[in-house]
Amino acid sequence: MIADCTAIILAGGDSQRMGRDKANLLLGDQTLLQRVIATMQQVFPHVIVSVRYPRPEINIPQVCDEYTDGGPLAGFSTALNQITTPWAFVVACDMPFVIPAVIERLAQRRGECKAVVPVVIGQPQPLAAFYAYGCSTVIQEILAGNGKHSLRALLERLDVCYVDETNLSDADPHLRSFFDLDTPQDVAQALKIGTLTG
Repeated sequence: MIADCTAIILAGGDSQRMGRDKANLLLGDQTLLQRVIATMQQVFPHVIVSVRYPRPEINIPQVCDEYTDGGPLAGFSTALNQITTPWAFVVACDMPFVIPAVIERLAQRRGECKAVVPVVIGQPQPLAAFYAYGCSTVIQEILAGNGKHSLRALLERLDVCYVDETNLSDADPHLRSFFDLDTPQDVAQALKIGTLTG
C-alpha cells in the first residue's frame, strides 16, 4: 500500500465521443469504473471518485465537481481539496488496464518534484500520474485564469519528473495501463484485451 497518497478517479466526463456514459460500460462482469476502483484499492488505502453527479452504484467516497464544463482539471481540483494525504494519484475511469506495478514504479520517482508523469510514445500521460497536494494553489490559479484549463497547462507550471515508457515496460510490456476508452472502437479493442488478460 502507498499510504501517503489518495487515489482520485475522474468519472465526471461527458463521454461525447463514446456517445454514452463511459464509467458504466461493462468490461467482463464489471463496469469500467468498478474495475478501476478495484485496482486502486489494491494500491491505496484511500480512494475517492470525482463525479459530475452522485453515482449510487458505488459505495466509496465521491465528490461532485464544483465547476461546470471545467474538464478533468476541475474535477481533480475539487477532489484534491478533500484529501488529507500529501500526494494524489489521478487516474481516469476509462483506463481499465492500469497495473499496480506501474503505479508503484511511478511512486518510487517521487522526491523533490511536484508531479510524476509517465511518457508513452512521446506523449505525457497526466491522467495516470502522481501530484503533490501542494499543487492545489497552481490549479486554482489556472482555473481562475483565461488560459487553457487543462492538466497539460498544469504540467507546464510544475516541477515534473517525467518517466519514459522504457522505465515501465518491464512492469507492463504492452503498456496497456495507458490504454483509454474514448470510442466504441476502443471498447471493442478493450474486450479483446480483456479476453487476453482476464
